Amino acid sequence: MPKRTTGVPALSRRERQVMDILFQRGQATAAEVMGDLPDPPTYSSVRSILSILVDKGHVVHREEGLRYVYIPVESTTRAREEALRHVIQTFFHGSTDQTIAAVLRMSDSKLSDRDIERLQERIRKARAKEERE
Repeated sequence: MPKRTTGVPALSRRERQVMDILFQRGQATAAEVMGDLPDPPTYSSVRSILSILVDKGHVVHREEGLRYVYIPVESTTRAREEALRHVIQTFFHGSTDQTIAAVLRMSDSKLSDRDIERLQERIRKARAKEERE
């Protein structure tokens, strides 16, 4: 199982699938997670996976009547950034420009002038931030 550098235990394939569902939904019950899983295991297994995710610190739950509603601890934005950082490090050797070039190559649509302006503004802001640090 791969290790994470953040100190939080790494996720199995099925745990990652459950987390993806929770991030997409924002929150979900075990039955909702089970309904969204490809080739779902038993309800008991889904509950077990959710309990493991709670124990690992990825998920919290609250009671709603007789059921638990599970919520990711980490924000979607932070999880997205961590996942992208991992992809950049793993597949692009930490190179931001190679990553951006790959995204642009695989883009199905052409960039509009407005898109290019937005990207240029983000680059300017990133440079300014680096200069301040």
